[in-house]
Amino acid sequence: MLPPVKKDRVITQLPNCFSPNAALHTKDGFHPKVKAACQVQKTDTVSFNIAKVVVVGDVAVGKTCLISRFRKGAFDKNYKATIGVDFEMERFEVLGVPFSLQLWDTAGQERFKCIASTYYRGAQAIIVVFDLSSVSSLAHARQWLEDAMKENDPSSVLLFLVGTKKDLSSPDQLVQIEQEAIRLSEEIKAEYWAVSAKSGDGVRNFFFRVASLTFEANVLSELEKSGVRNVGDIIRLTDSTEADRKPTKRKSNCC
Repeated sequence: MLPPVKKDRVITQLPNCFSPNAALHTKDGFHPKVKAACQVQKTDTVSFNIAKVVVVGDVAVGKTCLISRFRKGAFDKNYKATIGVDFEMERFEVLGVPFSLQLWDTAGQERFKCIASTYYRGAQAIIVVFDLSSVSSLAHARQWLEDAMKENDPSSVLLFLVGTKKDLSSPDQLVQIEQEAIRLSEEIKAEYWAVSAKSGDGVRNFFFRVASLTFEANVLSELEKSGVRNVGDIIRLTDSTEADRKPTKRKSNCC
């Protein structure tokens, strides 16, 4: 028996985007079909639904600290570079339905790219992270996205471009690099966010947004494919395929 979802991970409304100028969509709430399906589901018959989320970006841009801040609610000063790939499972309840994000934290070092394609495959969302105080990390974001998209269907993946270390950027520097980031987001059809793992600014809202949009996309996809109206059936259908490939937590080294 799985423990109940934490009260602070319950999502009843679609969280707002960070910038209307660079958002996947700006509607006020969940899709009516998703809300209707969730209203008729029975919680005691619903299995976990899992969305795979891959986090990519240059070394030291703050990928691990971003995930850690959300998980622990505090900034981890004892940062250690990710070796290969690591992942965490974060549980939510969206519109009364249990839902999990499987967050794949990939290493930014060049020597670990040889194993990247194995872990990029099958993502429902890709988060490209850059450092708001480093113009070069933003310039490299496009290549990270291209590498990850080689293993995925562009029509079925949600993209997020996230600037970290907001607390380290001067106001003038932040305005300038955000203009470039929003232009890139519009070009690659990604949603833009600026956050700070150190202060926590924007981190919780960002992950709630990711969870909400991936949940909505998964439910709509299953509704379209199966024609079922009960979200309990949708979750069970998805879970039957995910259960066989759900990994055990580990760190991988490049061979």
